[in-house]
Amino acid sequence: QVQLGESGGGLVQAGGSLRLSCVASGSIFSTKTWVWYRQVAGKRREVVARITPGGSTVSADSVKGRFTISRDNAKNTVWLQMSSLKPEDTAVYYCNAESFGTPLYNWGQGTQVTVSS
Repeated sequence: QVQLGESGGGLVQAGGSLRLSCVASGSIFSTKTWVWYRQVAGKRREVVARITPGGSTVSADSVKGRFTISRDNAKNTVWLQMSSLKPEDTAVYYCNAESFGTPLYNWGQGTQVTVSS
């Protein structure tokens, strides 16, 4: 049973920074592509950034140059460093492993990020 635990969210002013963490227990972490998603109430969950087992990263156009995804396989942890935050980044942020575009595990509780203008 894989459990995902996101943390690090909070309330921040526009232009500020946050670092989100995701710890995955019970999974073969190092062999998976890991993805940060976000969801605004009433809207579909969207991909923010993904990182492959080899460390290659891809980010959504809306966050390029501002968000950085990274991972530590020894700690079963993936991070999302968010800088130059904008009010439109306000959402609940989730992590999950992915295979062929499909999330693999049950969702965690997510972590709320709120950016005030």
